[in-house]
Amino acid sequence: MATFVAHPRFRPSGVDACSSGGLPRSPIVHSPVMRILVTGARGKVGAATVATLTDAGHEVTATDLGRPTFEATRDAVAYKQADLTDAGDAYAVVRGHDAVVHCAAIPEPTQNAPHTVFGNNLMATFNALEAAVRFGVPRFVVLSSETVPGYFFPERPFLPDYVPVDEDHPIRPQDPYATAKHFGELLADGATRRSDITGVSIRPSWVQWEGNYENNLGPWLREPAVSEGFWAYIDVYDLADAIRLAAEAATPGHEVVYIASPDVASHEPLEALARRFHGDATPEIRPSDEPRPSGISIAKARRLLGYDPQRSWRDYLDDDGRLRPEARERLERGETGVQRGRRLSGG
Repeated sequence: MATFVAHPRFRPSGVDACSSGGLPRSPIVHSPVMRILVTGARGKVGAATVATLTDAGHEVTATDLGRPTFEATRDAVAYKQADLTDAGDAYAVVRGHDAVVHCAAIPEPTQNAPHTVFGNNLMATFNALEAAVRFGVPRFVVLSSETVPGYFFPERPFLPDYVPVDEDHPIRPQDPYATAKHFGELLADGATRRSDITGVSIRPSWVQWEGNYENNLGPWLREPAVSEGFWAYIDVYDLADAIRLAAEAATPGHEVVYIASPDVASHEPLEALARRFHGDATPEIRPSDEPRPSGISIAKARRLLGYDPQRSWRDYLDDDGRLRPEARERLERGETGVQRGRRLSGG
């Protein structure tokens, strides 16, 4: 039974639907009245979030490092160019909103210097959150990462203690990306202790959309290979729905939730894959309510936010891991939710 509580500014309304590039849509069940800032709005997660929140009727402001478009753009949302590692920029864009969705970050640690990844991601979070506290913004959603427990980019071997991993798993990050994401969660803890702000840190799994499903998950379907995240992934439009739910909710304090798709990215079940690739070192396989679970548990998100993912890799890929024609056509026509979200912010 979900414990979702609507933001106090929301009133029940008729069911609507948010864009998903032609895929099954999650219902929108609240009157859209929030002013929401989306940082990192031109990345794939930020762009999908801009589209989803706009479809829900929210008043969206997008911000990113890219230049604005100094031309009239039909249906565009407000866009502000800002470098959130600069406190002045953060204060300038955060003011006047009901919620901040903080997606902005260097998305992994292998293509930038470690100090750049750590400094950029941590200071952008600190500045945006500090500005929200000082301006009395009531709600803050942080895009954290599934890597926080310690996997994906460790310098020394790491396996989780058990799978599916949930929010109670010990935190043992090694790399600057996961460490900065963990510190971002701690910043949110502190903000809710010292102010009235509330929020959610979302730990998304490996994010997929029409533009990368085939390259990323296709090989696993043809020939399973080892997966640091235990064959977990998240459809970007399901993630955007979860972000919307987190922004709209009035959960107290600060909560951390994993967001992943409910099915494993393979034709084989999780336990068989784990034992095939890890043998005697296989982590404990814990029970799951999902029929074909991956290595990430979404039980808390279902309970806390009413998260109900509607999409699967099967909507995009055939059994051989090739992009389905309808998904390829959406991508080629520029009609995916990610592409539309980028256009909305002038990208």
